[in-house]
Amino acid sequence: MKQYNFDTQIERRGTDCFKWDALPDMYGRDDLLPMWVADNDWAAPDFVLEALRKRCEHPVLGYGMPSEGYWQAVTAWLAKHYGIQATKEDLHFIPGIVAGISYALLCLTQPGDRVLVTTPVYPPFLNVPQGCGREVVCNPLKVVGGHGTPCPYRFEIDFEDFERKAEGCKVFIMSNPHNPAGTLWGEETLRRVADICHRKGLLVISDEIHADLTLPSSPLRPSATSPCEGEERKHVSYSTVSPEAARHSITFMAPSKTFNIAGMGSSVCYVGEAALRKRFYGWLDALGVAGGNIFAFTAAEAAFAQGEEWQRQMLAYLAGNVQTLKDFLDERLPKVKAVLPEASYLAWLDFNAYGIPHKTLAERFIQEARVVMNDGTTFGGEAYHGCFRLNIGCPRAMLTEALQRIENCLKA
Repeated sequence: MKQYNFDTQIERRGTDCFKWDALPDMYGRDDLLPMWVADNDWAAPDFVLEALRKRCEHPVLGYGMPSEGYWQAVTAWLAKHYGIQATKEDLHFIPGIVAGISYALLCLTQPGDRVLVTTPVYPPFLNVPQGCGREVVCNPLKVVGGHGTPCPYRFEIDFEDFERKAEGCKVFIMSNPHNPAGTLWGEETLRRVADICHRKGLLVISDEIHADLTLPSSPLRPSATSPCEGEERKHVSYSTVSPEAARHSITFMAPSKTFNIAGMGSSVCYVGEAALRKRFYGWLDALGVAGGNIFAFTAAEAAFAQGEEWQRQMLAYLAGNVQTLKDFLDERLPKVKAVLPEASYLAWLDFNAYGIPHKTLAERFIQEARVVMNDGTTFGGEAYHGCFRLNIGCPRAMLTEALQRIENCLKA
């Protein structure tokens, strides 16, 4: 069995890489550690790169189409990992999930319609509806567990507020697992979401791009909404929790985060309900977005068909990064209130206990620590002053250096 090395530090500067090469324009300096944009710093798997090289041996790069091998790889992956029994007719290629969300809103809602999101949340969930002329309604998540309990901090949905806010909304855009911090929504949580959305007539758009980054089991808060201690962590796809969920949902998935091929723009949409599928897919076909590109199909097919062992090793390494982060915070930055990932390589760090104003803190992280994290206020406004999202999808040495820089900055 081949062993993959995730400690290798790869120079990405000078490759038109947004995560690294945008730093001088955005922050005025190029000596920063970029722990922000949600791609990782590991090489894409060798079998994906080899599939792309093989395709490039053919000298014609004309119009392409998804092969039967592509559809077989996608449907087999969905069935094995998430219990989604799909045919290729149930699926549609999407050139990116943010684009897919905007397509769904433009196709299935009207200007002025209200769109529900749970905050803090991935900024496009806020920006895309607004850009489409829709009104965003925010349901703030609760942070539970932590100090004084045997359980780590994690996000939970405030269902009393969720049900109240859902009234009059047309759509709920759900991050499943949740971004930021990779909280897994357990089956009971998703059933409650499905019940409310069914009763109130909401379409659910479920962004499940981080599903394949569900981490190996470890002690978690025993509850009905997350795996109990010692149980295996499992991503539950929203459409599978009830017949109602299947009827009123659109699910987006992609190999991009897991296999570090986001630049390929290769995502997939699943719609289980025939009438909704016909309406949405017909609209997509009218836009001409199904064609994709030959490299998107090639990379995704290789990832889904050959990726399980690479994924297993990567997740084991990523779990080690989560433990490294936890140990560092516990021992050297205990005042940080951290929601650590159950799925994904994203962590949510709350520095408010240091009593430093948000703007000052953000400037110190850039100018003194020379570490770029995502500003928490972009995930839902001023309620998230003092909070930042940290990307730990990188070689462990890079993570450790970033944490040491943050520690030195806070102690200065």
